[in-house]
Amino acid sequence: MWFSLKNYVRNFARFPARLRRNFSEYRLFTYFAVLGPGIIAANAGNDASGIATYSTAGAAYGYSLLWAFIPMTLSLIVVQEMCVRMGVVTGKGLADLIREQFGVRWTALVMASLLIANTGVIVSEFVGIAQASELFGIPRFITIPLTAALIWWLVVKGTQKRVEQVFLAMSLVFFCYVFSAFLAKPDWAEVAGEFVEPSFSFETAYLFTVMALIGTTITPFMQVYVQSSVVEKGMDKEDLSLVRADVIVGTVFACLIAAFIVISTAATLNKQGIYVIDSAATAAESLAPVAGNYAKYLFGVGLFGAAMLAMGVLPLATAYSLSEALGFEKGLSRSFREAPIFLGIFTALILIGVGFALLPNIPQIKLLLITQTINGILLPFILVTIVSLSSNKEIMGEYANKIYFKVIAWGITIIVSLLSLLLIGKTIIDMFYAE
Repeated sequence: MWFSLKNYVRNFARFPARLRRNFSEYRLFTYFAVLGPGIIAANAGNDASGIATYSTAGAAYGYSLLWAFIPMTLSLIVVQEMCVRMGVVTGKGLADLIREQFGVRWTALVMASLLIANTGVIVSEFVGIAQASELFGIPRFITIPLTAALIWWLVVKGTQKRVEQVFLAMSLVFFCYVFSAFLAKPDWAEVAGEFVEPSFSFETAYLFTVMALIGTTITPFMQVYVQSSVVEKGMDKEDLSLVRADVIVGTVFACLIAAFIVISTAATLNKQGIYVIDSAATAAESLAPVAGNYAKYLFGVGLFGAAMLAMGVLPLATAYSLSEALGFEKGLSRSFREAPIFLGIFTALILIGVGFALLPNIPQIKLLLITQTINGILLPFILVTIVSLSSNKEIMGEYANKIYFKVIAWGITIIVSLLSLLLIGKTIIDMFYAE
């Protein structure tokens, strides 16, 4: 008899603990049943702008910033866990909860900021697609419309399960960065040393590079997407341990990939005295003389896949948040007739991204600086909101943040918020200085 995988997972979760322990292979099966939101959200953070940031860190400072990935990984796990826990317990997306608990005005302010920031990043993802394709000699006027049409068709015509499967498959492309790092032949003893015995500098540029890494790793759209995805997937309290595992595995994988990007550029560009790059595509081009064309093309394939994944996730996160905030129907399994606002927002963002990315001489770096500033301003508000909501016993009941977890969460929020505000100040100064 045919039965849904979801029902299997739920029924299996109700088995006595003794029986579940006797079927370890089925526990692995149940994990794969809920696999998705945590991995997709974390990997979407390794987008074109993220790859450019990690490449810049490796080129400028070699392996010396690898230590930062340990606290960043732990911080992202804490933030993402709060979001999926809220989604599982309340059955509501983040924007839904913000509207209910903080009112329409606060929601409108947050959603407007998110829309502006995400739109800018979406444009940069299309530019990343163009740069990656041009590494292989394919004009952007071919790749941008084709990839946009493919992502649009997948989301609008596909089901939630199919979209998630394709996004997960796209995540496999990040292994290209692992291969490119090994082709770069780094000193692995030195790499390990920088993880366990980190060096540190109080130079302004070094500190702000650390802030940029944190801002790239923890971004507002990831929190919106992961919570809405968990809700749409129909996860409930019985699935919480598996959903948490998905968040942990996804975050660790994404941060390891980011570290490999730093390693590959540190072992090549930094060792050759190339300390400044202006994009991920430039980093890929610069790898060829040192690590060979294979490394260059692997880096380019990774950039293309990363931009494709983010190009799908970012518009979806924006469409989820705006639809939830306005109270409209949403969902990947909905048709245009059932969810016109949700799919209309998604379509409009894709068209805007295509239109701007096809313009000649688009100022990608300045665009990223502006969107980074907006995201930096928005991130403290989002983090404060997430910690407040997940600590609210009226909403979360017994699943509200415990005292020790609350201390950790508020500590992360305060530190990340201060670093984000400092990064905003530095970014604004740089923008005026560039003028």
